[in-house]
Amino acid sequence: MNVADMLLSYFREKQKQTQKEKVSDTQCPFCSVQCRMQLVEQTSVTRKTYRTVGLDNPTSKGRLCIKGLHAHQHAFHKDRLTQPLMKRNGEFVPVSWDKALSYIAEQIQRIQKEDGKNAMSVYGSASITNEEAYLMGKFARVGLETKYIDYNGRLCMSAAASAGALTFGMDRGLTNKLDEISYSECIILAGTNIAECQPTIMPYFEQAKENGAFIIAIDPRETATTKVADLHLKLKPGTDAALANGILKIIVDENLTDQVFIQKRANGFEEVREHLAGLSLSEIEEKTGVALKDIRRAAISFGKKATGMILTARGVEQQTDGSIAVRNFLNILIATGKIGKPGSGYGAITGQSNGQGAREHGQKTDQLPGYRSIENEEHRAHVAKVWGVEPDRLPRKGVSAFEMIQKMDQGEIKGLFLLCSNPIVSNPNARFVKKALSKLKFLVAVDLFVSETAKLADVILPTTSYLEDEGTMTNLEGRVTLREASKSALGEARHDWQIICDVANALGKEQYFSYSCAEDIFNELRQASKGGTADYYGITYERLRGKEGILWPCPTLDHPGTGRLFEQSFAHPDGRAEMTVVPNEPAIQKEKPCDEYPLYLTTGRVMAHYLTGVQTRKSSSLSARHFESFMEIHPETAKNLGISDQTLVQITSRRGSIIVRSRWSTQIRTDTVFVPFHWDESQNVNRLVEDKLDPTCRMPGFKVSAVQVEALDNVR
Repeated sequence: MNVADMLLSYFREKQKQTQKEKVSDTQCPFCSVQCRMQLVEQTSVTRKTYRTVGLDNPTSKGRLCIKGLHAHQHAFHKDRLTQPLMKRNGEFVPVSWDKALSYIAEQIQRIQKEDGKNAMSVYGSASITNEEAYLMGKFARVGLETKYIDYNGRLCMSAAASAGALTFGMDRGLTNKLDEISYSECIILAGTNIAECQPTIMPYFEQAKENGAFIIAIDPRETATTKVADLHLKLKPGTDAALANGILKIIVDENLTDQVFIQKRANGFEEVREHLAGLSLSEIEEKTGVALKDIRRAAISFGKKATGMILTARGVEQQTDGSIAVRNFLNILIATGKIGKPGSGYGAITGQSNGQGAREHGQKTDQLPGYRSIENEEHRAHVAKVWGVEPDRLPRKGVSAFEMIQKMDQGEIKGLFLLCSNPIVSNPNARFVKKALSKLKFLVAVDLFVSETAKLADVILPTTSYLEDEGTMTNLEGRVTLREASKSALGEARHDWQIICDVANALGKEQYFSYSCAEDIFNELRQASKGGTADYYGITYERLRGKEGILWPCPTLDHPGTGRLFEQSFAHPDGRAEMTVVPNEPAIQKEKPCDEYPLYLTTGRVMAHYLTGVQTRKSSSLSARHFESFMEIHPETAKNLGISDQTLVQITSRRGSIIVRSRWSTQIRTDTVFVPFHWDESQNVNRLVEDKLDPTCRMPGFKVSAVQVEALDNVR
């Protein structure tokens, strides 16, 4: 061995001796499965590397998807905000926390003095912890004394939440634990692409198939999820309610209903039966584009099996009749008695990481903690007592997220406190949204990065990532888990809950926002939710550290949590479920193809990205998989329009245009194109979506728009 080789060997050995390894337990910050994982950090004299491994848990059993494996990349990204920023002469400059908070308080007080308490608004997130969601509601009602608060979960879960509450008397993501899926004999997956959006729970469905289950998928596209199904109902976008009517009519006509269950536990069946009798199956076949023989096969299969589950997601829900369409699928469950027993139940596949918990404790405009109603005097009194204020000081309900934006455009709302959300990309009619937010007198944004919306802000406050912020999260099955911090805050960044308290204190509300840690907030949340529908009182940090999560409701400290809902009764005062008549045609008409706009446009996700992409587009590994948006189009349709594969196209609706790259696919209907929603500006598909809202839950109709498509070379 020469001298050079000897020196190289020496330094390699020295590096091994000096290399340090640190292991941190955490949870994935992305989808609602909330996979447990470990971040392994290796530090040597030359570099620092990271790798992520899954941890065993009751939900995902140690599995991770591509997003979870690379989640740390955005947390350590060079563009992370580490100081408060204030806009001066159109440019952001770093300022101290004291200066930022003083300025925020001054501007809020000025607006509320000039324009009234309700001139300030709060826009929250379903990706924050339960503690922070709870504080957002308290901050709006006690800190700002405004009725205008809502959150981005309005665009995600509101249709399923309202349907569950109206039908069952309460809303929890799954009425059963996830592992019951494996033992269900027939499963309907309506408008959900679990294989790409929540891939770590796909093994439950694969196990169900191995056990002999018959799986029915309802989707205008063939996806990785529909490939698992035994039957794919490839319906026209927006016709889910009518398809459910067809399935239910055949179940009733073939005497496949559970009359004992209906008589004991349901209201409204006779009205539904009478309505169905007047419907034409041939008209439903024509309306949905699904062959009657396939509708019949789905109905007979589900009706004859002893157990069955129905799971819905955004494909059904993000429509102007999303709430009542979900209710029609719940009609099917109730009519067949497939609820409240092993292997039978409903699941709304939540999108955001804390989509369940964030909608339970006060961010919704009509809601107080524990799923209490802000219009109910008894509920107001309970929460006011916990908060130490008089009930009449609490504002009444305001309006939904998009309606708040409309009020910004109209000049009624003058200021906005925005937490971890990006509404100018995520909302429909996105150009209008940007215009409306630009009219505000004052906008403060709290975020990890300078998002597209944060660029409009007067002040941006730096928050902490999932690795740094401790708190509880509630996954899609209603399982509350504790995510403990594994890293210190980056630079001067502060936790969301600290920032909320800092702003409240700057406004002189210290007595209501004095917490030393996230656990203090959770203990107050427990009291506020006690006795409510979403009762967390029996859950404590100590109990969560000793368990892999507890499913709510959990009313006492010795309660084990509730794995299966509605075994004996539903949550309505009479203990019965409420069936409802659902028309084939929605009350709010959807756009339909015409000569000028001949194609349906529908939207959705890809596996590598999350929401508006603010975090995942900062991950080199994830961004490399999908660095730009695309339009999925059937080759036959593309040829008729003169569009080649992998070429730039312009998609135009009545609201505007975007430019993306074409992608030929035989997996989509010939009358439909698909574009994912993770990109901004000229690739933001939400620029094309109209802003009509579901009359029940105020959900925008993201899934159905009428568009024209042209090769970019042909655009003049």
